[in-house]
Amino acid sequence: MLKRQNPSTPEHSKDLAADGGALSMSHNDSRSFFNLSQLVLSAGQIKPSPALKHSKITYFEVEIVDVQSKKQICIVDKVPPASTLLDVKHKFHKACPQWYPSRVGLQLERNGPFLKDSVSIQSLAVSSIVTLYFTDLGQQVGWTTFFLTEYTGPLLIYLLFYIRLSTIYDQVESRKNFRHPVVQAVSFTGDSHPGSHTTSTTHDTRHHMCEAGNHFINVALAHQTNSGNRTCFPSPTYNPFTWLFLLVSCPNYTYEAGSWISFTVMTQTLPVGIFAFLMVIQMSLWAQKKHKLYLKRFYPEVRRKAAMIPIIF
Repeated sequence: MLKRQNPSTPEHSKDLAADGGALSMSHNDSRSFFNLSQLVLSAGQIKPSPALKHSKITYFEVEIVDVQSKKQICIVDKVPPASTLLDVKHKFHKACPQWYPSRVGLQLERNGPFLKDSVSIQSLAVSSIVTLYFTDLGQQVGWTTFFLTEYTGPLLIYLLFYIRLSTIYDQVESRKNFRHPVVQAVSFTGDSHPGSHTTSTTHDTRHHMCEAGNHFINVALAHQTNSGNRTCFPSPTYNPFTWLFLLVSCPNYTYEAGSWISFTVMTQTLPVGIFAFLMVIQMSLWAQKKHKLYLKRFYPEVRRKAAMIPIIF
Protein backbone atom coordinates (compact mmCIF):
# COMPACT_ATOMS: atom_id res chain seq x y z
CA MET A 1 0.00 0.00 0.00
CA LEU A 2 1.14 3.46 -0.78
CA LYS A 3 1.53 5.80 1.99
CA ARG A 4 -0.09 9.17 1.79
CA GLN A 5 2.47 11.73 2.49
CA ASN A 6 1.55 14.31 5.07
CA PRO A 7 1.88 17.79 3.65
CA SER A 8 2.79 19.08 7.00
CA THR A 9 5.94 17.11 7.21
CA PRO A 10 9.22 18.97 7.26
CA GLU A 11 10.40 17.38 4.00
CA HIS A 12 7.35 18.56 2.11
CA SER A 13 7.70 22.06 3.52
CA LYS A 14 11.26 22.25 2.25
CA ASP A 15 10.18 21.23 -1.23
CA LEU A 16 7.44 23.85 -1.29
CA ALA A 17 9.86 26.49 -0.09
CA ALA A 18 12.31 25.56 -2.80
CA ASP A 19 9.66 25.67 -5.50
CA GLY A 20 8.30 28.98 -4.25
CA GLY A 21 11.76 30.50 -4.20
CA ALA A 22 12.35 29.36 -7.75
CA LEU A 23 9.08 30.84 -8.88
CA SER A 24 9.84 34.08 -7.08
CA MET A 25 13.28 34.35 -8.69
CA SER A 26 11.86 33.60 -12.14
CA HIS A 27 9.23 36.30 -11.70
CA ASN A 28 11.82 38.86 -10.60
CA ASP A 29 14.08 38.06 -13.53
CA SER A 30 11.21 38.51 -16.00
CA ARG A 31 10.25 41.79 -14.42
CA SER A 32 13.88 43.03 -14.54
CA PHE A 33 14.23 42.04 -18.21
CA PHE A 34 10.95 43.78 -19.01
CA ASN A 35 12.11 46.98 -17.27
CA LEU A 36 15.44 46.84 -19.09
CA SER A 37 13.77 46.43 -22.48
CA GLN A 38 11.44 49.34 -21.77
CA LEU A 39 14.45 51.48 -20.87
CA VAL A 40 16.22 50.61 -24.10
CA LEU A 41 13.13 51.33 -26.18
CA SER A 42 12.51 54.64 -24.46
CA ALA A 43 16.12 55.71 -25.06
CA GLY A 44 15.55 55.75 -28.84
CA GLN A 45 18.15 55.20 -31.52
CA ILE A 46 21.69 55.47 -30.43
CA LYS A 47 23.18 58.60 -31.97
CA PRO A 48 26.73 58.43 -33.34
CA SER A 49 29.24 60.66 -31.74
CA PRO A 50 29.72 63.90 -33.69
CA ALA A 51 32.79 64.03 -35.89
CA LEU A 52 35.48 66.38 -34.85
CA LYS A 53 35.54 69.54 -36.93
CA HIS A 54 38.83 70.94 -38.02
CA SER A 55 38.80 74.61 -37.12
CA LYS A 56 42.21 75.28 -38.60
CA ILE A 57 42.08 77.56 -41.70
CA THR A 58 45.05 77.79 -44.04
CA TYR A 59 46.13 81.33 -44.82
CA PHE A 60 48.51 82.51 -47.50
CA GLU A 61 51.31 85.03 -47.42
CA VAL A 62 51.65 87.19 -50.51
CA GLU A 63 55.10 88.58 -51.15
CA ILE A 64 55.12 91.74 -53.29
CA VAL A 65 58.39 92.16 -55.19
CA ASP A 66 59.42 95.07 -57.41
CA VAL A 67 59.61 93.87 -61.00
CA GLN A 68 62.69 95.99 -61.82
CA SER A 69 64.89 95.75 -58.72
CA LYS A 70 63.58 92.35 -57.57
CA LYS A 71 63.51 93.75 -54.03
CA GLN A 72 60.74 92.87 -51.63
CA ILE A 73 58.32 95.73 -51.06
CA CYS A 74 56.09 94.16 -48.42
CA ILE A 75 54.37 90.95 -47.35
CA VAL A 76 50.60 90.76 -47.16
CA ASP A 77 49.91 88.12 -44.52
CA LYS A 78 46.82 86.19 -43.41
CA VAL A 79 45.21 86.13 -46.83
CA PRO A 80 42.22 83.71 -46.90
CA PRO A 81 42.10 81.19 -49.78
CA ALA A 82 38.91 82.72 -51.17
CA SER A 83 40.49 86.18 -51.50
CA THR A 84 40.90 87.70 -54.93
CA LEU A 85 43.74 89.73 -56.32
CA LEU A 86 41.68 92.88 -55.75
CA ASP A 87 41.53 92.07 -52.03
CA VAL A 88 45.32 91.77 -52.01
CA LYS A 89 45.62 95.13 -53.78
CA HIS A 90 43.47 96.78 -51.10
CA LYS A 91 45.64 95.32 -48.33
CA PHE A 92 48.74 96.37 -50.25
CA HIS A 93 47.30 99.88 -50.48
CA LYS A 94 46.93 99.99 -46.68
CA ALA A 95 50.60 99.07 -46.31
CA CYS A 96 51.72 101.43 -49.09
CA PRO A 97 49.14 104.26 -49.42
CA GLN A 98 50.89 105.84 -52.41
CA TRP A 99 49.79 102.95 -54.64
CA TYR A 100 46.03 102.68 -54.89
CA PRO A 101 44.53 99.46 -56.36
CA SER A 102 43.90 100.69 -59.91
CA ARG A 103 47.51 101.82 -60.15
CA VAL A 104 48.95 98.45 -59.12
CA GLY A 105 49.88 95.87 -61.74
CA LEU A 106 50.69 92.38 -60.43
CA GLN A 107 52.32 89.56 -62.39
CA LEU A 108 53.01 85.96 -61.52
CA GLU A 109 56.17 86.11 -63.64
CA ARG A 110 58.36 89.09 -64.47
CA ASN A 111 57.61 88.94 -68.18
CA GLY A 112 54.10 87.57 -67.81
CA PRO A 113 50.78 89.34 -68.35
CA PHE A 114 49.13 91.40 -65.65
CA LEU A 115 46.74 89.34 -63.57
CA LYS A 116 43.03 90.14 -63.46
CA ASP A 117 41.51 91.46 -60.24
CA SER A 118 39.04 88.56 -60.18
CA VAL A 119 41.76 85.88 -59.97
CA SER A 120 41.68 83.98 -56.68
CA ILE A 121 44.85 83.64 -54.62
CA GLN A 122 44.26 79.93 -54.15
CA SER A 123 44.45 79.37 -57.91
CA LEU A 124 47.90 80.99 -57.98
CA ALA A 125 49.33 79.28 -54.91
CA VAL A 126 51.82 76.45 -55.14
CA SER A 127 52.74 76.74 -51.47
CA SER A 128 51.65 78.91 -48.55
CA ILE A 129 53.77 81.78 -49.90
CA VAL A 130 52.76 83.45 -53.17
CA THR A 131 55.25 85.78 -54.87
CA LEU A 132 53.85 88.49 -57.13
CA TYR A 133 55.79 91.09 -59.13
CA PHE A 134 54.66 94.68 -58.79
CA THR A 135 54.58 97.32 -61.54
CA ASP A 136 53.49 100.91 -61.03
CA LEU A 137 50.98 101.55 -63.81
CA GLY A 138 50.92 105.28 -63.11
CA GLN A 139 47.86 107.44 -62.68
CA GLN A 140 44.83 105.74 -64.15
CA VAL A 141 41.91 107.40 -65.90
CA GLY A 142 38.51 105.73 -65.80
CA TRP A 143 36.65 104.86 -69.00
CA THR A 144 33.90 107.35 -68.17
CA THR A 145 36.41 110.17 -67.76
CA PHE A 146 38.22 109.14 -70.91
CA PHE A 147 35.00 108.99 -72.92
CA LEU A 148 33.88 112.42 -71.72
CA THR A 149 37.32 113.88 -72.43
CA GLU A 150 37.40 112.40 -75.92
CA TYR A 151 33.92 113.43 -77.05
CA THR A 152 32.92 116.42 -74.93
CA GLY A 153 35.49 118.69 -76.58
CA PRO A 154 34.27 118.22 -80.16
CA LEU A 155 30.65 118.18 -79.04
CA LEU A 156 30.78 121.51 -77.20
CA ILE A 157 32.97 123.23 -79.78
CA TYR A 158 30.80 122.30 -82.73
CA LEU A 159 27.55 122.99 -80.94
CA LEU A 160 28.78 126.58 -80.70
CA PHE A 161 29.05 126.61 -84.49
CA TYR A 162 25.72 124.83 -84.87
CA ILE A 163 23.77 127.52 -83.00
CA ARG A 164 25.64 130.17 -85.06
CA LEU A 165 26.84 132.51 -82.37
CA SER A 166 27.04 136.11 -83.45
CA THR A 167 30.59 136.28 -82.09
CA ILE A 168 31.61 133.65 -84.67
CA TYR A 169 29.33 134.45 -87.63
CA ASP A 170 28.21 137.82 -88.94
CA GLN A 171 24.66 139.00 -88.38
CA VAL A 172 23.42 137.71 -91.72
CA GLU A 173 24.74 134.17 -91.17
CA SER A 174 23.75 134.04 -87.50
CA ARG A 175 20.12 134.79 -88.35
CA LYS A 176 19.82 131.95 -90.84
CA ASN A 177 17.69 129.08 -89.57
CA PHE A 178 18.53 126.65 -92.38
CA ARG A 179 20.75 123.69 -91.48
CA HIS A 180 22.05 121.17 -93.96
CA PRO A 181 20.37 117.74 -93.44
CA VAL A 182 23.73 116.11 -92.71
CA VAL A 183 24.46 118.79 -90.12
CA GLN A 184 21.10 118.14 -88.48
CA ALA A 185 21.62 114.36 -88.40
CA VAL A 186 25.16 114.45 -87.08
CA SER A 187 24.36 117.10 -84.49
CA PHE A 188 21.55 115.05 -82.93
CA THR A 189 23.55 111.82 -82.98
CA GLY A 190 26.32 113.35 -80.89
CA ASP A 191 28.87 114.48 -83.50
CA SER A 192 28.04 118.08 -84.31
CA HIS A 193 30.05 120.19 -86.74
CA PRO A 194 29.89 123.55 -88.54
CA GLY A 195 27.29 124.16 -91.17
CA SER A 196 29.50 123.42 -94.13
CA HIS A 197 27.57 122.83 -97.34
CA THR A 198 30.40 120.72 -98.75
CA THR A 199 29.63 117.73 -96.54
CA SER A 200 29.63 114.41 -98.32
CA THR A 201 26.99 111.75 -97.87
CA THR A 202 29.55 109.09 -98.81
CA HIS A 203 31.85 109.98 -95.93
CA ASP A 204 28.84 110.23 -93.60
CA THR A 205 28.00 106.61 -94.49
CA ARG A 206 31.60 105.50 -93.96
CA HIS A 207 31.64 107.27 -90.62
CA HIS A 208 28.57 105.40 -89.39
CA MET A 209 29.86 102.10 -90.78
CA CYS A 210 33.09 102.54 -88.81
CA GLU A 211 31.09 103.32 -85.69
CA ALA A 212 29.04 100.17 -86.25
CA GLY A 213 32.20 98.11 -86.77
CA ASN A 214 33.69 99.46 -83.55
CA HIS A 215 30.52 98.49 -81.72
CA PHE A 216 30.45 94.91 -83.04
CA ILE A 217 34.15 94.38 -82.27
CA ASN A 218 33.62 95.52 -78.67
CA VAL A 219 30.62 93.20 -78.40
CA ALA A 220 32.76 90.27 -79.61
CA LEU A 221 35.50 91.09 -77.10
CA ALA A 222 32.98 91.47 -74.27
CA HIS A 223 31.40 88.12 -75.18
CA GLN A 224 34.78 86.42 -75.03
CA THR A 225 35.49 87.95 -71.60
CA ASN A 226 32.09 87.00 -70.18
CA SER A 227 32.37 83.43 -71.42
CA GLY A 228 35.76 83.08 -69.72
CA ASN A 229 37.50 81.99 -72.92
CA ARG A 230 40.81 83.81 -72.71
CA THR A 231 43.01 80.98 -73.93
CA CYS A 232 42.73 81.81 -77.62
CA PHE A 233 42.78 84.91 -79.79
CA PRO A 234 39.34 86.34 -80.73
CA SER A 235 38.15 84.84 -83.98
CA PRO A 236 35.78 86.30 -86.59
CA THR A 237 32.09 85.42 -86.43
CA TYR A 238 29.32 85.39 -89.00
CA ASN A 239 29.17 89.18 -88.66
CA PRO A 240 31.19 90.74 -91.53
CA PHE A 241 32.34 93.57 -89.28
CA THR A 242 34.37 91.06 -87.23
CA TRP A 243 36.26 89.73 -90.25
CA LEU A 244 38.86 92.41 -89.67
CA PHE A 245 40.25 90.10 -86.96
CA LEU A 246 41.84 88.18 -89.85
CA LEU A 247 44.11 91.13 -90.70
CA VAL A 248 44.76 93.06 -87.48
CA SER A 249 44.91 92.25 -83.80
CA CYS A 250 43.11 95.42 -82.66
CA PRO A 251 40.28 96.05 -85.14
CA ASN A 252 38.36 98.21 -82.66
CA TYR A 253 41.11 100.84 -82.94
CA THR A 254 41.06 100.47 -86.72
CA TYR A 255 37.35 101.25 -86.86
CA GLU A 256 37.73 104.11 -84.38
CA ALA A 257 40.52 105.69 -86.43
CA GLY A 258 38.47 105.26 -89.61
CA SER A 259 35.53 106.93 -87.92
CA TRP A 260 37.57 110.00 -87.01
CA ILE A 261 39.15 110.24 -90.45
CA SER A 262 35.76 109.98 -92.18
CA PHE A 263 34.34 112.57 -89.83
CA THR A 264 37.23 114.92 -90.63
CA VAL A 265 36.70 114.58 -94.37
CA MET A 266 32.97 114.97 -93.92
CA THR A 267 33.19 118.20 -91.91
CA GLN A 268 36.31 119.59 -93.61
CA THR A 269 37.24 121.61 -90.54
CA LEU A 270 40.56 122.11 -88.82
CA PRO A 271 39.49 121.39 -85.19
CA VAL A 272 38.10 117.99 -86.20
CA GLY A 273 41.34 117.24 -88.02
CA ILE A 274 43.36 118.09 -84.90
CA PHE A 275 41.21 115.86 -82.71
CA ALA A 276 41.41 113.07 -85.28
CA PHE A 277 45.18 113.35 -85.57
CA LEU A 278 45.69 113.17 -81.81
CA MET A 279 43.27 110.27 -81.38
CA VAL A 280 44.84 108.22 -84.20
CA ILE A 281 48.28 108.64 -82.63
CA GLN A 282 47.00 107.62 -79.20
CA MET A 283 45.12 104.60 -80.53
CA SER A 284 48.13 103.47 -82.55
CA LEU A 285 50.20 103.44 -79.34
CA TRP A 286 47.55 101.39 -77.56
CA ALA A 287 47.32 99.00 -80.50
CA GLN A 288 51.08 98.39 -80.59
CA LYS A 289 51.13 97.74 -76.84
CA LYS A 290 48.27 95.24 -77.08
CA HIS A 291 49.81 93.63 -80.16
CA LYS A 292 53.03 92.90 -78.26
CA LEU A 293 51.00 91.33 -75.47
CA TYR A 294 49.06 89.22 -77.97
CA LEU A 295 52.33 88.05 -79.55
CA LYS A 296 53.44 86.68 -76.19
CA ARG A 297 50.14 84.92 -75.47
CA PHE A 298 48.89 83.92 -78.94
CA TYR A 299 52.01 83.93 -81.14
CA PRO A 300 50.93 81.37 -83.78
CA GLU A 301 47.64 83.18 -84.37
CA VAL A 302 48.91 86.77 -84.28
CA ARG A 303 52.38 86.63 -85.83
CA ARG A 304 51.13 87.43 -89.37
CA LYS A 305 48.69 90.15 -88.32
CA ALA A 306 49.30 93.87 -88.11
CA ALA A 307 48.51 95.83 -84.97
CA MET A 308 45.98 98.35 -86.29
CA ILE A 309 46.34 99.07 -90.00
CA PRO A 310 46.55 96.02 -92.29
CA ILE A 311 50.00 95.36 -93.80
CA ILE A 312 51.36 98.71 -92.57
CA PHE A 313 51.59 98.34 -88.75
